Amino acid sequence: MSHQLNLTKIPRVNQISKEDFVNHHLKPQKPVVIGNLTSKWKAFDLWSFDYFKEIAGNVEVPLYDNRPISHKNKFNEPHAQMKLKDYVDLLKEENTAYRIFLYNLIKEVPELQNHFDVPDLGIKFLKDLPFLFFGAKDSKVFMHYDIDFANIFHVHFEGKKRCILYPPSETKYLYKVPNSLVTVSSIDFCNPDFKKFPALKKAKGMVAELNHGDTLYMPEGYWHHMHYLTPGFSMSLRTLPSSALNIGKAVYNLTIMRNFENLMRKTRGDAWMKYKEKLAFENTNKNL
Repeated sequence: MSHQLNLTKIPRVNQISKEDFVNHHLKPQKPVVIGNLTSKWKAFDLWSFDYFKEIAGNVEVPLYDNRPISHKNKFNEPHAQMKLKDYVDLLKEENTAYRIFLYNLIKEVPELQNHFDVPDLGIKFLKDLPFLFFGAKDSKVFMHYDIDFANIFHVHFEGKKRCILYPPSETKYLYKVPNSLVTVSSIDFCNPDFKKFPALKKAKGMVAELNHGDTLYMPEGYWHHMHYLTPGFSMSLRTLPSSALNIGKAVYNLTIMRNFENLMRKTRGDAWMKYKEKLAFENTNKNL
């Protein structure tokens, strides 16, 4: 079970002032779960699987599953697509591995923009980039960090989701795949194999269970792994990185790393993927 990992609970508050958030979480880059941040949003009571099915059922949405990253796919390329109404039915009927990942439904349904407010927490949000995430029971999102090094406010709707976070300082123990944003895909963070991945024992992370309306603040560059305990969906609000170093990393990832990765997958294929995984083990096990 995931409690075998070295995890502490992410602090939880029902509400937080701008000053407390900036001083205790934004500046020191420490996660927190905020319980009542969204309770006055229209979305809090309105948004549900059935509501999205009603207002956006015919929208074609990109889908991802848990297959290992392959040279056959471009960086963050979806594995399938279907109409949202059919996907919602699939979520309710069976434990599908298909997830909606980093999808801006508001581009298709602009009225959704009026269903939430950006929090007044001393940080400037990118309100035009509210991304949605959907998953079925027991669906898991691979351990990764975000390409743009954003500060993320991850608001959960319906059901329960378990989130494991690691700060950037723990990267040396996580078997990061070079030239990527992910760990080795065969790691099961819900049931880790410490014989195969011994460095994971040294990684110090945090964990929280999110229920409807909970908001998880994930600082810049934090690793995160999501496990849907029930069918559910979430929305992430994001900000630009606050540090010049992370802004530089984001620009590099978006303009160089991603394009280089697509080129190498195309030209070297599976040999490139195997080479990177081999380096992930070598680089991490040096820290034992």
